Amino acid sequence: MRRFPASNEPAPAATGPRNDWQTIVSLLPYLTAYKWRVAFALTCLIGAKVANLGVPIVMKHIVDGLASVRHLTALGRAEHAPGIVLAGGIGLLVVAYAVVRLSTSLFTELREILFSKVTESAVRQLALKVFRHLHALSLRFHLERQTGGMSRDIERGTRGITQLISYSLYSILPTLVEVGLVLGFFVVKYEAYYAIVTLIALVAYIVFTVKVTEWRTHFRRTMNELDSRANARAIDSLINYETVKYFGNEEWETKRYDENLRRYRQAAIKSQHSLSALNFGQQAIIGTGLVFILWRATQGVMAGRLTLGDLVLINTFMLQLYIPLNFLGVVYRELKQSLTDMDRMFTLLTVEREVADAPGAQPLAVRGAEVRFSHVNFAYEPSRQILHDLSFTIAAGTTTAVVGHSGSGKSTLARLMFRFYDLDRATGGAITIDGQDIRDVTQDSLRASIGIVPQDTVLFNDSIYYNIAYGRPTASREEVIAAARAAHIHAFIESLPKGYDTTVGERGLKLSGGEKQRVAIARTLLKNPPILLFDEATSALDSRSERAIQHELDQIARERTTLVIAHRLSTVVHAQQIIVMDHGRIVERGTHAGLLGAGGHYAQMWALQQQKASEAPQVEMPAAGGH
Repeated sequence: MRRFPASNEPAPAATGPRNDWQTIVSLLPYLTAYKWRVAFALTCLIGAKVANLGVPIVMKHIVDGLASVRHLTALGRAEHAPGIVLAGGIGLLVVAYAVVRLSTSLFTELREILFSKVTESAVRQLALKVFRHLHALSLRFHLERQTGGMSRDIERGTRGITQLISYSLYSILPTLVEVGLVLGFFVVKYEAYYAIVTLIALVAYIVFTVKVTEWRTHFRRTMNELDSRANARAIDSLINYETVKYFGNEEWETKRYDENLRRYRQAAIKSQHSLSALNFGQQAIIGTGLVFILWRATQGVMAGRLTLGDLVLINTFMLQLYIPLNFLGVVYRELKQSLTDMDRMFTLLTVEREVADAPGAQPLAVRGAEVRFSHVNFAYEPSRQILHDLSFTIAAGTTTAVVGHSGSGKSTLARLMFRFYDLDRATGGAITIDGQDIRDVTQDSLRASIGIVPQDTVLFNDSIYYNIAYGRPTASREEVIAAARAAHIHAFIESLPKGYDTTVGERGLKLSGGEKQRVAIARTLLKNPPILLFDEATSALDSRSERAIQHELDQIARERTTLVIAHRLSTVVHAQQIIVMDHGRIVERGTHAGLLGAGGHYAQMWALQQQKASEAPQVEMPAAGGH
């Protein structure tokens, strides 16, 4: 299985696409869950083909009967024709013809009714499995992914499952059954010549189709890759709409997108040219086989060995074979494409979880919620270590603040606490909660015990109510509103025309940075966890809102174990412990007063921020509408 590297592991070499049989085997478990439905569907398939075989046979007898009538008429014995019609049962044969044709349609529809549940259930289960697996993958995978391309792979993969089942059950398998029945009938009823010529033509057709289609597959694969790349770039550009506008790069983005479309166009043209060559070759093989068959049958009629009905029967059989066989070339190409699409989706399932629960992992048992970092070392990449031998304890019910310049490793602490990455057991140290190593407990229970207000708040493209309730989806409306009040956003929401039903837009872009952050705070308050983590929680707020929310956060933090990651030192002065980080190391620790008295890094940062704060009001800002 493909595995994304842990922080201390080299990246594995990329694996190539799996073969088609591996993809088909991966799909089988989802079909065998409905084995009785599959068996009944296959029975209906055989019934439909047997009935279809009877259509030209009945038609042969009708033609022979009518030929006898025509012969009597030519001899001047037309008065005996009605008796021949009745004796020969031509009327009954016409009724039988209609019944056989209706039976073919009946069995076909029954087959589709029986198998529709199998197909849709397989698609649902696989799509759900891929969705769940993607959520289980590490943060590293999602930082490296391209959302647009991956979503297109999943979309095409699920559609490929439907097409694979549809083509195999409704086209390939019925054609093979019909070929077997026709060849057997030719051998038993007529001479082996018809079966041999038909079989040679079929083999030549299939070999030609497979070889040429294999040659064409790389064109389709290239088209897929270019399509995914174009889609990924388009979505990435649209998601970053504001950035594009800021720098006036609409034309640049259009050119990048058009470059991918141009390459896709070239690949599509080559694919179409090769398709035309394939179609012509198929028709040449079919036409040659049909000429040999009909020439032999015509000679048989002229020699009296065959009747006119036999000629009609043989011709009808060949048409019944070659018409679906002609489509079989298209089916095979689409089948190969479906397998290619499915392979890309199944490949996502082979990406191993970098962070997985240990065997026998137990739920986290939170008592006082003491958090301890013990000799923590961590690197996202082996060549660049982020944290160096970090050790500190957040006593239960207390607040610890971590401050430092950008890039000092503060936000990495939050990612490690949530187990977005795991520490190496040999050299990485440990993070414990109430003495329990977080690597030994289930991730669900760990994350349920921690609430976070991140620096960069991303919201779902849904209502404000949904985004707040996401902290605890089972909460009542009164609890959601109470959390909004505590985050000082209730009045703002009520002022909106649609209130809590207001849609926030893609990634919450309809709200300001401060409004998004207050929604995030309300969401965390609703979750009500024993451990809180504030990662620059008030960074997007104005001074007035910051003071109001900071007071509320201080009140909440008194009852919980809290880790505050901050850049503005004014927000952490009441913390019982302040840790100063620089280049992934702890350089100072203590209280606000103690660190100021020490005159070290913290005191310098404090003096610099106080100076900036005192200078800020002196900056002259132009009035609205001024020059």
